[in-house]
Amino acid sequence: MKKTLLNSVNAINLDLGLLIIRIIIGVLMAFYGYEKFNNFEIMAASDFWAKNISFLGMSGKIPLGLTIFAELFCSLLLIIGLFSRFSLLVLMFCMAYIFVVVFPMSILDKGENGYQFNDAFVYFTIYLGLFFTGVGNYSVDSKLFKK
Repeated sequence: MKKTLLNSVNAINLDLGLLIIRIIIGVLMAFYGYEKFNNFEIMAASDFWAKNISFLGMSGKIPLGLTIFAELFCSLLLIIGLFSRFSLLVLMFCMAYIFVVVFPMSILDKGENGYQFNDAFVYFTIYLGLFFTGVGNYSVDSKLFKK
């Protein structure tokens, strides 16, 4: 039996697939960070960041700034593939903190249209997968740190 491209066990182009995942997940997360960046003063003064979020005893502007660093700047680094393992570690930590502390271990919630997964949990699992697979050859890291 002849193997075709669609039923082959070999990847068509693993690096291209990782690039697509990196770009899509990076852009989606960067939108979260960009919104926080644009509304920094308003969000820092809000009850949510001032009273509900506490990171190492700090609340308000510092945890919001760290979240913006992770969601916006580390996402941009992930998109271009520069310092990608560091970026993924920061993003995984941010999503794990949201998943464990902000929305305590809530993987599945009942939404308006049925059940939905916690976004932080979904992002965390994608970042974890990228951390273990690497970001592929279509990245700045592969050009700078080629063995």
